[in-house]
Amino acid sequence: MKTFVSACVLTVVSAFPAWSASVTNKDGEATVLVVVEGENRMEVAISAGGTESICPSGCFITTPSGDRIGLQGDETIEIVNGSAVVK
Repeated sequence: MKTFVSACVLTVVSAFPAWSASVTNKDGEATVLVVVEGENRMEVAISAGGTESICPSGCFITTPSGDRIGLQGDETIEIVNGSAVVK
């Protein structure tokens, strides 16, 4: 019975989408964001007009203009002239 209950719980949990911040690059050229989640640092390239999902559990991003922004993971961000506009 425990196995059945555990399987049901895992199925329900995995059915919900993971929340993450959505970043859209409104600039005419590709841009690179530096994303830091905990101790992990990575660079995320976003093509002109492209959208990426990042930071499902919160992070800090650094934009090409040098802005450093803390995110919870549920924001919508637009990159405009190298700067982030959080909506």
